[in-house]
Amino acid sequence: MARIAGVNLPKEKRVEVGLTAIYGIGRNLSNQILKEANINRDKKVEELSENEIASIREILTRFATEGDLRRKIAMDIKHLQEIGTYRGIRHKKGLPVRGQRTRYNCRTRKGKRKTVANKKIIAK
Repeated sequence: MARIAGVNLPKEKRVEVGLTAIYGIGRNLSNQILKEANINRDKKVEELSENEIASIREILTRFATEGDLRRKIAMDIKHLQEIGTYRGIRHKKGLPVRGQRTRYNCRTRKGKRKTVANKKIIAK
């Protein structure tokens, strides 16, 4: 089993796709890493030798991944909130940050619908 950056890579998948299980690594970066390590990207994760895994680990030390990247992103968002930018306020309120409309969509950010009852009119 290949364990890189604290993540168990899925052994039945190709190395190119398996590396994307690590937070902060997409397909492009995965291909760059494999090219630099001289590893065939069509190889399965379970077929990797210890030397190949070690070379991938060594290359990954140059990139922010997993905990370091999550911490950096959280600190960036916290900084935006502290200085009171528009984006920071949207993060704080749990609304979409990048200009999306909110009238009908954005359920992912806003959460489950909350029904607001109408005020009753008191008869005179």
